[in-house]
Amino acid sequence: MDANTTHPPRERITLIGHEGNALVGDLYVPAGEDRLGAVILLHGGGQTRHSWRATAAELAQRGWVAISMDQRGHGDSAWIESKNYQFEDFSNDLAAIAGQIEEKFGSRPVAIGASLGGIAAMLAEGESDTQVLTAAILVDVTPRMKHDGVEKIIGFMSERAGHGFASLDEAADAIAEYLPHRPRPKNLSGLAKNLRLGPDKRYRWHWDPEFLSESNRKAERAEREIFYQRLEEAVQTITIPLMLVRGRESELVDEAMVAHFLELAPHAKYADVSDAGHMVAGDKNDIFTDAVLGFLDQQA
Repeated sequence: MDANTTHPPRERITLIGHEGNALVGDLYVPAGEDRLGAVILLHGGGQTRHSWRATAAELAQRGWVAISMDQRGHGDSAWIESKNYQFEDFSNDLAAIAGQIEEKFGSRPVAIGASLGGIAAMLAEGESDTQVLTAAILVDVTPRMKHDGVEKIIGFMSERAGHGFASLDEAADAIAEYLPHRPRPKNLSGLAKNLRLGPDKRYRWHWDPEFLSESNRKAERAEREIFYQRLEEAVQTITIPLMLVRGRESELVDEAMVAHFLELAPHAKYADVSDAGHMVAGDKNDIFTDAVLGFLDQQA
């Protein structure tokens, strides 16, 4: 978006998840009366809705109602008393709020899901007896992923989850070490949205630690192959327009996994973003947003 362009208005919205849990989002509404439809943006594990801010604003600028959500246990959304943070819990939330979006805006949404958000979209649409979404864009996630990449990401998320950081600068240094290809930000206000300041004056990630509890991790490791097969079966049943956007330097999805995905969903579109890793939108937001808009233009 051009620096001189007026940004669409943004307001806070609360939708209700599968367990009656509050899910907080940012709503971007196009300025004109002509609206192309609704898009819901779902972040990856450990992120918040703020990771989509530039993309959501651009979508609204182009005529789409855009809703970037904090998924359960993340950001400003409710932590779950039941500690239910399995993949189906996130997909059940998506199914619940897709219906609310239809009631509010007149159509089922397109889902843009990164990593965890993409898994939620695959399961919500692929395992439902009725249509949940009008289209789905999966961001650097396929039914099968590289085990070492998954463990690397979870290891980084877990390492300082309890102890936290003494300052925003310390957190920025840790991220810069983990993502050496991405310039360290000089302005840390964006980073602050992904952290919460505790009573002990330490900064911690803005998600419920139970999301990556050891009990959940053990269960996930033990059932990984079964889960991958489940995702494959879900993708094979999806008939809505579908797109995969991969970061060419992704630590999770390689070219063989892309080819396998396209065999499961031969109608799917595919975009490969150069010089981007798993965090595609954060690494190359302009290129990512252009690819998304090109796909959405075909659905309008």
